[in-house]
Amino acid sequence: MKRIVFVFCAVALLLAASSCSKTEYDVYSTLYGTISDSGTGEPVEAATVTLSPGGRTAVSGADGRYEFEDLDIMQYTVMAQKEGYRTNRKTVTVISGESVRADIPLAKNE
Repeated sequence: MKRIVFVFCAVALLLAASSCSKTEYDVYSTLYGTISDSGTGEPVEAATVTLSPGGRTAVSGADGRYEFEDLDIMQYTVMAQKEGYRTNRKTVTVISGESVRADIPLAKNE
């Protein structure tokens, strides 16, 4: 009988120890938006979008859309530029596990 109680206690102790282990998950976020002409509201295609810190770049599509995936949780500066337009920047805070939108209008050079 003592042996059964001992085995039962040993199994219970192992189960309790394994349930106390901390499980960590890496949670990343996505930052996306549209680059548009500030005068017309039309999308700006082929604008270069740079993310700082990190120096990652993307190019806006025909619909003006850009996207950065798998970002760490922090504050970023997004800079959009294209020849014929003035460079524009926006500061955004990326939130854990969420998609954050940052639309950036560009004004044409005069």
